[in-house]
Amino acid sequence: MRGDRGAMLTLGLGIAAGVVVLDQLSKAVVLAVLSHAELEDSIRVAPFFNLVLTYNRGVSFGLFNAAGGHGGFQALLFSVVAAVIAVGLVWWLARTATPLLAVAIGLIVGGAVGNVVDRIRLGAVVDFLDFHIGSWHWPAFNLADSAICLGVAAMLLDGLLLQRKVT
Repeated sequence: MRGDRGAMLTLGLGIAAGVVVLDQLSKAVVLAVLSHAELEDSIRVAPFFNLVLTYNRGVSFGLFNAAGGHGGFQALLFSVVAAVIAVGLVWWLARTATPLLAVAIGLIVGGAVGNVVDRIRLGAVVDFLDFHIGSWHWPAFNLADSAICLGVAAMLLDGLLLQRKVT
């Protein structure tokens, strides 16, 4: 199903805005609950899942995570790179004609903006979802990271499974 480009832009930007709002609300709740000193490092939710409070000053999965400080130049650099990528994705979104690709781009843009908001406000990204098997823990992440991953998966589905007319 193909739609007009204006509708796809509206769809994608609506998804992006929703992701940013949900991401920031979830982080505000986690900060309010887990930042109290009397709480332990994490809250056990299920045998395989905890809520934790971590600050990622690096990129995905803690890569380039700086020890100490509030990020400084690194936070600014990562924010600028993410903002440039988000602008490029919005440019692509404005030219998109399929709903799945519009949703995919919206998820990625919303996730990127949600994490940039953290970097600007806090100098680091708030991560709090901790999945684990026994003592092996996946790196903590947040709703923005989840939206980015889902957006990339949808983008791959769109590119691999949907047929396009070659002109």
